[in-house]
Amino acid sequence: MPQDETGTKNIIAIGDIHGCILSLKALIQKLDLSEKPQLVFLGDYVDRGPNSKGVIDFLIELNDSYPCVFLKGNHEVMMQDYLIGDCIFDNWKYNGGTETLASYQENGHLSIPSSHLKFLAQCRYTYETDDYVFVHGGLKPEFSIRENLENGSNESMVWERTHLSKEAISTEHPNWEKTVICGHTPQHSPLLLKRLICIDTGCVYYSTRPGFGRLTAIELPSRKITQVENQDLP
Repeated sequence: MPQDETGTKNIIAIGDIHGCILSLKALIQKLDLSEKPQLVFLGDYVDRGPNSKGVIDFLIELNDSYPCVFLKGNHEVMMQDYLIGDCIFDNWKYNGGTETLASYQENGHLSIPSSHLKFLAQCRYTYETDDYVFVHGGLKPEFSIRENLENGSNESMVWERTHLSKEAISTEHPNWEKTVICGHTPQHSPLLLKRLICIDTGCVYYSTRPGFGRLTAIELPSRKITQVENQDLP
């Protein structure tokens, strides 16, 4: 698999947004983007929150001004599968699809812009640099980075959680030759290990799960954390 190039440019990764457009805008305003760092969004832009359509509108617009990489999360996969008839609605509904469809309603009809369908189709599963691999879910800890990227399935990469097991964390992922940056599994605070960083801090759970409710970004290689509390939910 060819490696992506970032040169000496700093990277800022952003965790799971889940339809929380006001939180996303607040986080972007808080970040220092004056040097146009590489922005890497870790997926799960849709579902559960109130304005998935607004999130994708904003990301498409942001891509016109800054270098952006958009990774695909399991919620984008479910949305795409539903739209092509490969996903039972009850499954997507259980995972927040109802809120997403509501954000695309116009005059009582579902209206998804072609630009949004193109955006979903172009989201990628991984992004690799000299020092990091970015992925939504994670990679299998028993294999090397190279083995994961060459032999792993896309489905596994958006749903993976075994890298967060007590055993994997206690042994510090010895098979990985780079640091993996992921979202997907909510943390009360960003998980910052030598070879693993997880920055899903459960922004969309602000009202329902104590200890969560922040949208997180991390600047690399400095590991500087920037967060905002949820701005979308009461």
